[in-house]
Amino acid sequence: MKINLNNNFEEFDFNELNIKKLLEVKNFTFKMIIIKVNGSIIKKGEYEATIVHDGDKVDVIHLISGG
Repeated sequence: MKINLNNNFEEFDFNELNIKKLLEVKNFTFKMIIIKVNGSIIKKGEYEATIVHDGDKVDVIHLISGG
């Protein structure tokens, strides 16, 4: 499977990949993130149910707070 992850093409050897697994594999451990798949925001409660398909565009946006 080949996806566009944060504007970089990446290949994965999984038959099925959900958002939760993607975050684990890529070691994204940020506390405050926004996930978008093909432009649609995915809520945290939907990470396991949201399947990433070949050719999808996935954005993992790390939110930073401060002043």
